[in-house]
Amino acid sequence: MKEKTIRIWYWIITILFALFMLYSGIAELVGTESGNALIIGLGYPLYINTILGIAKVLGVIAIVQTKWKTIKEWAYAGFAFDIIGAMASFALAGFGIIPVLTTLPFLLVMFISYGLWKKVDSLR
Repeated sequence: MKEKTIRIWYWIITILFALFMLYSGIAELVGTESGNALIIGLGYPLYINTILGIAKVLGVIAIVQTKWKTIKEWAYAGFAFDIIGAMASFALAGFGIIPVLTTLPFLLVMFISYGLWKKVDSLR
């Protein structure tokens, strides 16, 4: 692929992932009824929503900024832990295979975004 094409795909994938995580973070901060019921059903205290919500909003800022590479790396790692943790939580709480598998597309999109970022960064 050409450099310009790689950059365009990086930003498209990253913005889509960032929008999803931003939506998720804001929903956790607002504390919707369905979100609260899910957290309680997983066996977590409700204050975990505040922690995750703030972390996701800050993570989104970190992955769309272009100055601090280490912070961006940490944000991608945090999102990976969040998504893998959600998979494990669904599995261990007995929610079944479908909720576990529904998190995989988000993990895949995150890894594609990360891989494209690394490729774009190596072009500089």
